[in-house]
Amino acid sequence: METLAQHRHARSSAQKVRLVADLIRGKKVSQALDILTYTNKKAAVLVKKVLESAIANAEHNDGADIDDLKVAKIFVDEGRA
Repeated sequence: METLAQHRHARSSAQKVRLVADLIRGKKVSQALDILTYTNKKAAVLVKKVLESAIANAEHNDGADIDDLKVAKIFVDEGRA
């Protein structure tokens, strides 16, 4: 089961957020949260907020266990110019 979380209209460039997204792609959720907590970038705060939202969605909507979750897909697109 896949769970979706989005953050729209973030006040950061897609290139900067992609650097952080690449760090956690394919990792377990607990490991990804640790990485984001100790990453010294503004984009890490944005990505962590979205990841925590996805975790809450998985728990509430699907009844998933946190220990079994992993970051299967994460992508960052550019916004409107």
